[in-house]
Amino acid sequence: MSEDTAEVSNQPAEAVEPPKKGKKKLIIAAVGAVALLGGGGGAAYAFLSSSKAEPLTDESYATEPTDHSVTTHGEETFVDVPAMMVNLRSTDGSARFLKVHFMLVPGPHTTSDTLKAKLPLLMDAYQPFLRELRPEDLNGSAAVFRVKEELLVRADQVLGHDQVKDVLIQDLIQQ
Repeated sequence: MSEDTAEVSNQPAEAVEPPKKGKKKLIIAAVGAVALLGGGGGAAYAFLSSSKAEPLTDESYATEPTDHSVTTHGEETFVDVPAMMVNLRSTDGSARFLKVHFMLVPGPHTTSDTLKAKLPLLMDAYQPFLRELRPEDLNGSAAVFRVKEELLVRADQVLGHDQVKDVLIQDLIQQ
């Protein structure tokens, strides 16, 4: 019986053929073609359907046509502050920049028009704060929260209490 086992183990087993490279290339080409056609079809659909698109009819989300910096959403009103770009203080003397774009939510004691009229005063108060920031101040997940809170504090100092309800940061880019 030991001879039988030896014979069986010495006999070459039938080799399983690995998949041919031609099949792999064909499968990859087919997947690529499907993705390309799907992407092209999606782009064509988006392009053709956008030319026939109807304007939004939902009145709860509309932008005033005369002033692009004031947006309303239901009862909430937002005042868009133009993007500000300032130099950051760096310890090594290299040029570092910060670009901030945010929106203000008027408080219960003001309107968006009043807030928009006082926007130059507010931006003048924001400039020194933003210029004093260092690149290290903008590191970490809490950096946006700290900047947002500081902008809100300065708005309260310049305009008065409850004039600005919230600051919504749209972009905070450090270069």
